[in-house]
Amino acid sequence: MAAEPAAAGGLRAPVPGRCGYFVERKKRFCKMIPAQGRRFCGEHGHQEEENDRKRIPCPLDPKHTVYEDQLQKHLKKCNSREKPKPAYFVQDINAGLKDATEILDEQLPISSLSKEELEDLIKKLKKASNGIKPILKDQMLSHQALQEALNDPKNGESAFKHLKQQASILGNMEKLHLLGPGRCFIEFGAGRGKLSHWVDIALQDAENVHFLLVERATTRFKVDGKHRKRDYIFERLQVDIQHLCLNKVPILEKEKLPVVGIGKHLCGAATDLALRCLVESYATQYDERNEEPSPKRFKSDKTDIAFNNSADERSGKNVSENWKPVAGIVIALCCHHRCQWKHYVGREFFRTVGLGPVEFNYFQRMTSWATCGMRETITEASTVDAKSKDQSSDTEEHDQVHNRMECSSDSLQGLLTVEERKQIGRLCKLLIDQGRIKYLQQRGYTAALQYYTTVSLENVLLTAVPSQSSVPQPTA
Repeated sequence: MAAEPAAAGGLRAPVPGRCGYFVERKKRFCKMIPAQGRRFCGEHGHQEEENDRKRIPCPLDPKHTVYEDQLQKHLKKCNSREKPKPAYFVQDINAGLKDATEILDEQLPISSLSKEELEDLIKKLKKASNGIKPILKDQMLSHQALQEALNDPKNGESAFKHLKQQASILGNMEKLHLLGPGRCFIEFGAGRGKLSHWVDIALQDAENVHFLLVERATTRFKVDGKHRKRDYIFERLQVDIQHLCLNKVPILEKEKLPVVGIGKHLCGAATDLALRCLVESYATQYDERNEEPSPKRFKSDKTDIAFNNSADERSGKNVSENWKPVAGIVIALCCHHRCQWKHYVGREFFRTVGLGPVEFNYFQRMTSWATCGMRETITEASTVDAKSKDQSSDTEEHDQVHNRMECSSDSLQGLLTVEERKQIGRLCKLLIDQGRIKYLQQRGYTAALQYYTTVSLENVLLTAVPSQSSVPQPTA
């Protein structure tokens, strides 16, 4: 509480019946009237003596405190309280590995390796990567929907960088014929929902289009408000991808629409969770739900079939796509150092090349070398600060602290040059992504990796569309 000084020419004590808080800036006591029996007004009520009202940590979340005498009231409205689970929440439906024996109890840092162990690990990496194309195809495209924003001088460097990436993602979606009517776009790791916003702008007035924005955290400054008055669904699902069952999302239960999974810098294991959510949990259950044969049609029904097909085309529904629940996937990859073996979709691929969870643990950590190269000068404090600032502005990584720790391992200095570390880091990322490609190919998708931007070091885009041979054609 502010002291009650005897300022020259000022009041020596608060006016009876008024707040007892001394406002230092105005050199006087607060003039507000407190509640009966209180010494301070509502604005300065936190100044009550500790003996009168004691604050304790909230039992639901110790990061904040609460008055002890108001604990029960607080527990009923605390944001950390357990809320009722939505219908689409299914515990660990996309988690992947159930066998705890394959999950490492302790993940050892790269610095714990001896020179011989590190060399052996690099040999395994190069052997497993043999045959994988080291150079990805450049697909740095753009889209007219963002041209006005890209040319707006009011957008700063950071905004321009994100707009360039979003424009390229939309350009790749258009090239794959994924921007069209009769679809439900699901943005994983949506954040503010900017990518879905631009997809909506690109589609203009396309019919029968819906958006689902998946984000586990509460997000400020969302763009959802710009879409509330439209005649389609722009819905936010606040749930971890690990527990998301798309088959139980009301709009997907109600309407038979192919979905398009999108994401901009989907962090580490979230990419694997999203892929499993789409092509394994959703597509498999969708096929099982619709595996009953359709009723037989007589020859006289041909007219009805033709009419229904033409109606589907007018409404934006592609007849063949109606039989493939996932129309496409476009995800900008990020933060490979945050991948986890238990969630990774490419475990089978790793095993086929003679690798397992131990090697994966080291490779996912070594991916950080691709963006930092373990620079020799990081031992100087001033240089660390400068390079940390540069790195945070040039990359889209969400966990720079972990990245810098792996890059600054003094025990590995001198074993490899900066350029060699960068190449090994890129090879580790490519190997992990190759496992994702194989996973999609085995499930009937044509998948590819490509460079989609030059404004970020995290510049690889994963795309997948159903293989033509896997899409059942309608029969008349």
